[in-house]
Amino acid sequence: MSLDDEKRLAAEAAAELVESGMTVGLGTGSTVAHLLPAVARRGLTDLRCVATSVATSEQARSLGIPVEEFNSLDRLDIAIDGTDEVTPDGWLIKGGGGAHLREKIVAAAADRFIVIGDSSKPVEKFTWPVPLELFAFGLASTLARLGDDVTVRPDTPPSPDGGVIADYRGPGLDDPATLAARLEADPGVAAQGLFPPSLVSEIFVARGKDVERTTIG
Repeated sequence: MSLDDEKRLAAEAAAELVESGMTVGLGTGSTVAHLLPAVARRGLTDLRCVATSVATSEQARSLGIPVEEFNSLDRLDIAIDGTDEVTPDGWLIKGGGGAHLREKIVAAAADRFIVIGDSSKPVEKFTWPVPLELFAFGLASTLARLGDDVTVRPDTPPSPDGGVIADYRGPGLDDPATLAARLEADPGVAAQGLFPPSLVSEIFVARGKDVERTTIG
């Protein structure tokens, strides 16, 4: 079974958690692209959904899933999103698609944050760079403070909020809590892509034809 098939299985399993009348946060990426048709097929009513990217919003609306701006809801029943990597203790790296600021806001607003992925996502130690969203204002000074470990992602458009997408490729991934705090301490960093286990409720990972569910929070 291909990794794309595994993504679809994990997404379909998570879609069963969505019920009529819920407020729902929709993530971004290739796994969520499988989630949206699975939710649409259920024919649910009275959903109120928010999306973490323009691409997700457009796909959801094309499938008949209502999406609204995230300015009138102060909480969500559930949010479902993918991940780039996840460690055994539930730390995530997210932001390969450059949407990690909005993804983190939506995850923090949700009573349940469900992470979905294929069998390549679980890792013993992080290997991906940590995505960053930097404020465009004062960008040169921010990059000078962060040093050579941070580079602006080439040929990448600004985030939906006008931020500059960059990647951190330095030391510290063996201690994500300390690294996250260090990156967040710089005033030029709008968001970094390390998501703590405290944000995560469950992780759905498909391996072959089976979906493993791990409770975190």
